[in-house]
Amino acid sequence: MFKNKSYIGISFIILIFGIYAIPKIIDRVKNDTVVKGSRLDSVNAKEAKDDGKLVKIGPAPKFELTNQDNVKISNETYKGKVYVLEFFFTTCPSICPKMNLSMLEIEKKFFGNPNFGIVSITIDPAHDTPQVLKDHAKMLGVKSSNWNFLTGDKNVIMDLSNKGFNLYAGANSKVSGGFEHSGLFALIDKNGNIRCRKDDFGNPILYYDGLDKKGVRDIQQDINILLEE
Repeated sequence: MFKNKSYIGISFIILIFGIYAIPKIIDRVKNDTVVKGSRLDSVNAKEAKDDGKLVKIGPAPKFELTNQDNVKISNETYKGKVYVLEFFFTTCPSICPKMNLSMLEIEKKFFGNPNFGIVSITIDPAHDTPQVLKDHAKMLGVKSSNWNFLTGDKNVIMDLSNKGFNLYAGANSKVSGGFEHSGLFALIDKNGNIRCRKDDFGNPILYYDGLDKKGVRDIQQDINILLEE
């Protein structure tokens, strides 16, 4: 008799809990907030802070090339600075205009900071002389004195791109413009190391997508992190 009353009592409590809790659970599932409680939010914030430490891939390849003002520029020129590096060419009809806009956005974000710079290396040095690069920079509206457009020996540049940074670049007469290349940006810290964030699976992304809004936003965030180191 007592045992039956206990079961009835427990069943009554479960029924009351169900009437109160189930509608709230259903609402949270509908609103996709079932795992976004305040305690879980605080854990995620801590994890995000820990993941803010950027991965060190290794030292960036050394280079010495000529800029748009006929001045020799090397990796040593950027020692003590955070900089973004890309490979491009001025007559590129496909991805380069988008890369140019992305770099201009980055330049604007950090304009006036003496500890930040940009390096744009042409993969078509036969056409992209210092004067052509100077005209191109003027056409884009480049303002930063720390943004260098570089040219030099074709073989040296191709080795720097493909073997040094592992950023693909190559001649291809079958494509518009005559060259193929990556739309990725390399991020280098004040000590000359290539740095990057991790993806959602914890793997280093290596380079940032200069053709994607998220990639540009990510690299701006990570530039800030490196400038504060």
